[in-house]
Amino acid sequence: MVEIELGENDRLDWALKQFRRRMIRSGLFKDMRRKRFFEKPSEARKAKTKAAQRRRAKDRRNARRAATL
Repeated sequence: MVEIELGENDRLDWALKQFRRRMIRSGLFKDMRRKRFFEKPSEARKAKTKAAQRRRAKDRRNARRAATL
């Protein structure tokens, strides 16, 4: 649970900005977006394998780039 303590002199826009930052850092923001709509288990597996392929391709590109430097 993300909480922001406000003093009497704190501005609301500052508090909202701090709340959003803490939500993003804790990972709740990403989790809320992911759980917004139901995803079938088969679709979740496909998305997971596709993300792994993207990660591997990115790692290969970075390794090639580092080898040439």
